[in-house]
Amino acid sequence: MDYGHELVFGTFLTPAVDTPDRVIALAQLTEQVGLDLVTFQDHPYQPRLMDAWTLLSVVAAQTSRVKVSTNVANLPLRHPVVLARSVATLDLITGGRVELGLGAGGFLDAVAANGGPRLTTGQSITALEEAIAIMREVWTPGGGGIRLAGKHYTVAGAKRGPAPAHDVSIWLGAYKPRMLALTGRLADGWLPSSGYAGPDQLAAMNKIIDEAAVEAGRDPSAVRRLYNVSGQFSGRGGFLQGPEELWIDQLAELTLGEGISTYILASDDPDDIRRFAEVAAGVREAVSVARSGGVVSTAPVPAGGFGVVPTPPPAVRRSAVQLLDESARPTGPAPDPSRTYTPYQFQSGQHLIDVHDHLRAELDQVRDLVEQVAAGTLGVGAARSHINTMTMRQNNWTLGTYCESYCRLVTTHHSLEDASLFPHLRRADPALEPVVDRLQEEHKIIHDVLEGVDKALVALVDGSGDIDGLRAAVDLLDDTLLSHLSYEERELVEPLARLGVL
Repeated sequence: MDYGHELVFGTFLTPAVDTPDRVIALAQLTEQVGLDLVTFQDHPYQPRLMDAWTLLSVVAAQTSRVKVSTNVANLPLRHPVVLARSVATLDLITGGRVELGLGAGGFLDAVAANGGPRLTTGQSITALEEAIAIMREVWTPGGGGIRLAGKHYTVAGAKRGPAPAHDVSIWLGAYKPRMLALTGRLADGWLPSSGYAGPDQLAAMNKIIDEAAVEAGRDPSAVRRLYNVSGQFSGRGGFLQGPEELWIDQLAELTLGEGISTYILASDDPDDIRRFAEVAAGVREAVSVARSGGVVSTAPVPAGGFGVVPTPPPAVRRSAVQLLDESARPTGPAPDPSRTYTPYQFQSGQHLIDVHDHLRAELDQVRDLVEQVAAGTLGVGAARSHINTMTMRQNNWTLGTYCESYCRLVTTHHSLEDASLFPHLRRADPALEPVVDRLQEEHKIIHDVLEGVDKALVALVDGSGDIDGLRAAVDLLDDTLLSHLSYEERELVEPLARLGVL
C-alpha cells in the first residue's frame, strides 16, 4: 500500500565516543548533500557510545536544516516527563527540527544493571504505552496538572510544558505483534531496521499496524513507515547490494508496495552518504512518476499532431568550447505519419520533458548563484553549498535511470536485469541502437562537465581560480546539458509512445 507520505531520507550514524569530531562532521555532511534527517542510537548503559541527547543537541546547533532524532530513545533510562521536556526544549531552540524515535528498551539486563527498572518484555511494552500518554500531556498546553496513574509511571499533578515548536512525531521501533499493534494504535511512525525485518517481512508487519489503527479509529496512513537500511554499492547479491540504480529501484518499489516513506542509511562512510543522496533523488523521481500516472484520456491522437513537443536546442551558445559534435548525432527512424497514439502512450515522453524542464530551471539557479557571487552578495562557500544540494547535482537524472525506474514502477515488476529501457529499445527497434549508444556516451561527458563546475567552485574558494573560470565552467555546462536534453527529447519522445515500456 502506498500511504502517500512525502519521502524523507537520512542517516543513522554511530555515536562513537572516541571520534566525536568525525561523528559531527558526518552529520554536517548529511545536511550538505541534501538529506533530511540525522539519527543516533541511544544506549545510555554503553560507555563506548556518546550520550544520544547531548550529541543531538550539538548536531542541531551545528546544522541549520536537517531534522534530528533518536533511533531509538531508551525509555527505561529516560523518564518520560524529563524526556518530553528535553525534546520540546530542543525543538523550540531549533525551530521544529526534532522528532522522537522511541523504544521499550530491548536490553533489559543492561538497563537493570545501570539502575533502571527490571522489567519483563511485556511490562516494558505497558510502560511504553503509559510513557507516550504522559509525554503527549506534557506537550499539550493548557489545562490543569497532569494526573496519570499507571503500573509503571504515576504522574500526580505535574505541570504541563513546554510545548514544542511543532507537533513532534513519536516513531516506535517495533517487531513483535504486541508492539506493532501499539504502533498502530498510538504512534506517529513505525521505525524497524532491515537487519531485523527484511523487505519480505514488511507486508505482514504492516498488516498488524493497519488493523490496529483501524480498530482504534485511526486512518492507517496516520502512521508513517520508516526503515533503517544498510547495504553496499557493489555487487548484485540481494537487497541493496549493487549500484545506485538498484537501490533506487528497490526503495521505490518498497515505497509504492509497502508504504515506506522514510529511509535512513546506517553507514559511517562519507562516500556512502554522498551516494545515498543520489539514491534519494532518484527514488523521489521514480515515485513521482508512478504517483502521477493516474487517469488520462484514451482518445487517439494523430502522430503528427500530438501535444508533446520536444524542447528545441538553445539558440545561442555561451561557451567557446564544444564537447558534443552535434553534426555526428545519429537519428532514429522517422515517425509514421499515419499512426495514432493515445495521450496515455505519451505520458512517459511528457514526463521526460517535465524532468528536463526541472533540470533547466535548476541550471538557471546555478547561473544566478554565480552572478550573486560576482556581485558580492553571496559568498563562494555558500554558493557551493547551494549547488551541491540541488537536484541536478544529486539526481541520477539521465534518461536511462529515469526510464529504468519508470519501467519497473508503472508496469509489472520485472527483474532488475531485464528492466532497463535502453536494452528494451535496442531489442524493440534495432534502428534506435545508434541513438541509445550516443545518449549513453553523452551522459558520461555531462558528468565530467558537472565535475568541472564543482572544481571551478573549489578553485574560487581556495584562490587558485577566479569568477571568470567559474563562469566559463557554467557556460560549458549550459551549452552541453541543454543540447543533450534537447537531443534526448527529439529522439525518444515518439519511440517511448510507439514501443512502450517493458
